Amino acid sequence: MQAVLDSILKRLIQTGRLTVYWPDGRSSVYQGTPGQGPTASMRLRTAAVVRRMTYSPSMAMGEGYMNGDVVAGEGGIYDLVYLAMANLQANPKGHPVARLREMAELMIRRVLQFNPAGRSRRNVAHHYDLNGRLYSLFLDRDRQYSCAYFPQGNETLEDAQAAKKRHIAAKLLLTRPGLRVLDIGCGWGGMALTLARDYGADVTGITLSQEQLQEARNRAAAEGLSERVRFEMLDYRSVQGQFDRIVSVGMFEHVGVGYYQTFFDTVARVLAPDGVALIHAIGRHDGPGSTNPWLRKYIFPGGYSPALSEVLPAIERSGLMSTDIEILRLHYAETLKQWRRRFMANRDAIASIYDDRFCRMFEFYLAASEVAFRKGGHMVWQVQLSHTHEAVPLTRDYIAAAESVPGRAMEPARQPE
Repeated sequence: MQAVLDSILKRLIQTGRLTVYWPDGRSSVYQGTPGQGPTASMRLRTAAVVRRMTYSPSMAMGEGYMNGDVVAGEGGIYDLVYLAMANLQANPKGHPVARLREMAELMIRRVLQFNPAGRSRRNVAHHYDLNGRLYSLFLDRDRQYSCAYFPQGNETLEDAQAAKKRHIAAKLLLTRPGLRVLDIGCGWGGMALTLARDYGADVTGITLSQEQLQEARNRAAAEGLSERVRFEMLDYRSVQGQFDRIVSVGMFEHVGVGYYQTFFDTVARVLAPDGVALIHAIGRHDGPGSTNPWLRKYIFPGGYSPALSEVLPAIERSGLMSTDIEILRLHYAETLKQWRRRFMANRDAIASIYDDRFCRMFEFYLAASEVAFRKGGHMVWQVQLSHTHEAVPLTRDYIAAAESVPGRAMEPARQPE
């Protein structure tokens, strides 16, 4: 199999330079256009990992790194993944087996993303019910586990996450105290608490994570906000009542392609006639695809980041109106860069909670995710929704105006007769 993988790498590497140290002690250098692209190296320690890199490269790279069978050279796993992604983007047919597997998974993705309520809860628990201290060691103080917002590009993680919340609050048009807000996928409660504390909203946050639910309730009690913020263990499909505003940040990736219509029909059903909703999620520039098999197995079972071409038809059929769409391009890459740095700075503490294999798994996840936003087809989209034209102002000027004064939202402009 070494000869087969050697042949694939010769065809794949068109930019940069990759050095491979084989299990038999020999080494090979794969050079793209001289002087262009990144440089990386890896040691393949077993014949088994060589074989798996031939027929299942995505899974073999991740599992091999976790198990110590793939050892990244100088520059670490980030440089290695960056080099691989740069070449796969430039030369998508360079690994023919990987391309065939991707096409096959695209055909069965509805099965892979079959997420009824019970399975959704198990999928959420797989990642979000990990030891809470883990997340405190690499997230910001508010535990915002989603794309931050970098207006200038040089903000600290704390400032960028606060800016993200202000940006979303501005789009929600919280024009008066007491507006009823539904937070779908509320995480550890940071967004809900901010909307209640700084904007006077009455918030219901829902999650499927027991760890997040308990932490969110504890935070609300500690801040004296329990009367204005309620957190519930509830699937979005079971929400009843009506809300003036709906926000969902980083949850839609867990819905699954077979449930997009159900999700937006639910939003339409519980959003007040003059209400406003804001959905923030990871997406992809390059059209429908499938979830990386390693990511699906170890990090986000049942997860998928959709192209807007897959999302907008469901919105249209729900009867909702897309009143604003914004694409955040490199903001998540910068967010992941800061998470990865914090994770590595606290690696010993995290290893004491879990073990070294877990740390390598998370290192690979953070590095590969960052590269997906820098070199792959990933981005973040925000879609603002309403039932009527009159629910939001005529122009986007109100967003920047509201962001400039935290805690203040702008009244919708009067629409022409």
